[in-house]
Amino acid sequence: MTSATASAATKRKSAARVAVVQFNPQVGLENLETNEAAVRKRLQQAVSEGANLIVLPELATTGYCFDSRAEAFAHAEPVPEGRTIRGWEAFAKQHQVYIVGCLPELEGHQLFDTAVLVGPDGYIGKYRKTHLWNEEKLFFTPGNLGYPVFETRIGRIGLLVCWDIWFPEAARIVSQLGADIICIPTGWVWTPPPLYDASGTCMAAYLTMTAAHANNVFIATADRIGTERGAGFMGNSLIAGTNGWPIGRIAGPEEDTILYADIDVVEARTAPIWNKLNDLVRDRRTDLYDQLLGFRGASALPR
Repeated sequence: MTSATASAATKRKSAARVAVVQFNPQVGLENLETNEAAVRKRLQQAVSEGANLIVLPELATTGYCFDSRAEAFAHAEPVPEGRTIRGWEAFAKQHQVYIVGCLPELEGHQLFDTAVLVGPDGYIGKYRKTHLWNEEKLFFTPGNLGYPVFETRIGRIGLLVCWDIWFPEAARIVSQLGADIICIPTGWVWTPPPLYDASGTCMAAYLTMTAAHANNVFIATADRIGTERGAGFMGNSLIAGTNGWPIGRIAGPEEDTILYADIDVVEARTAPIWNKLNDLVRDRRTDLYDQLLGFRGASALPR
């Protein structure tokens, strides 16, 4: 490779240092300030380690296990006008980073479990959780915004939340819409046993790896740990490469930690080309099934 070619290759890169945060927030209005301080501390830590895309767990500032609709409403904020989003915006602008967070969104008389993307220029957009788990159905309205994919300086960012990863259609649609990386705030609760295999890995982590492999897309999943009002959480946050395997390691079930991965996000656009005869995107039989599996909320972007 000549120096000119090497220089061009360097310019083409879209470098990102991705961080997924794993910790133990707690529900209750009395815990809001503590949760907020814990999030800010970890955002600051991630920035100090060079991260420019940081993913937080599901409902990281409020906790998860609401005991009534009234309590859920009391924890909710409008998006993006609410205090939490404005705080994330200010931090992202100050440190020139992207943050994916998740909070109970208030819109009129409805609540949504909403993932939000902010960046160096402020609020970028939101995604409302499509698939609601268990008692979430008592508090939240199913998402109604489809699967937005956001153009950023580091690449196209798609969003999902937690239980969505059990539905292969969701990751497939987001990747077909052009996402280079899917960021997933999660609160994986204990599922029917066994909770983990012999390596300490839960099924949700394997589903994340499978979705990354099957769609040749980066996936950054930030889970929480601990227990809350009798519910236990799985941990196992990870950053999966386009080949599906974790970049680095999978976080332990009880670790309060941040995982990092240095990636070229837009490499996802060539990852589906495995050899001269197999291209994952071209090999799809869209003569037999729709490219976007019937989704009509947006048009597919080229990868």
